[in-house]
Amino acid sequence: MKKTKKRNTPSLPGFPTADAWAKSWKRHWSHVGQSGYELPVGGPGGDDRDFLQTTRTPAKEKARLGRITREFIRGFRGLFDVGPAVTVFGSARFKPSHRYYKLARATGAELARAGFATLTGGGPGIMEAANRGAHETGGASYGLNIKLPQEQDPNPYVDRSIEFEYFFTRKVCLVKYSCAYIVMPGGLGTLDELFEAATLIQCQKIGPFPLILMGSEFWQGMREWGQDMMRHGVFSRDEIGFAYVTDSPREAVDLIVSAVPPSVRERLKPR
Repeated sequence: MKKTKKRNTPSLPGFPTADAWAKSWKRHWSHVGQSGYELPVGGPGGDDRDFLQTTRTPAKEKARLGRITREFIRGFRGLFDVGPAVTVFGSARFKPSHRYYKLARATGAELARAGFATLTGGGPGIMEAANRGAHETGGASYGLNIKLPQEQDPNPYVDRSIEFEYFFTRKVCLVKYSCAYIVMPGGLGTLDELFEAATLIQCQKIGPFPLILMGSEFWQGMREWGQDMMRHGVFSRDEIGFAYVTDSPREAVDLIVSAVPPSVRERLKPR
């Protein structure tokens, strides 16, 4: 029998001790200096000048609400006319030569052929790849870019780019304007987006919208973890049955087309 060749994966260090964790945490955040956490007025140190720079006041809260509202308005204005759309989530770190970049590019192309607009976080990596595939196939391509300390420029394959300051306002728009979600391999941001969509679907706050995971090898650990969580009784199988895993862009898009409501399917204009 022919043996399956395993991919080389880097070995990981063991779990740290409490002391090692504390030292690593302090070292990682040592460059930040003053914490950005705001405290209510009053209490020990209340008269200290530096402390007062990070107090929580009604005026500052009102100003923050204004910024949040303006950001939502900008997002809603930029996306209100988007037709049937699918959001593709995934890592910003994969280069064009990587197999997951190529997989996302092919997925964007399939979405465009089916008549969907493609929404992404607007950055590089998987986001760029999905926008690129849609753009090259003649489909609508949108990017919801986020301002980061290391500036993330919009990728060049979007028809329209909308810039966000807050992750949560951006995530609302990525979820609100799509009728399905494809989750490519990614890190913490991708997992955040995956669980946001999964929770909303589980609680029937949105949907019924299909949620497809692309990359069976990458998501194998997640599937095993999910099985273990089910054994603990924190959710049942039917609550997560909407997350299908595949390696085929064509299968993913075909599943979405068959799963969306007829009123959505009627609006599609396949290429």
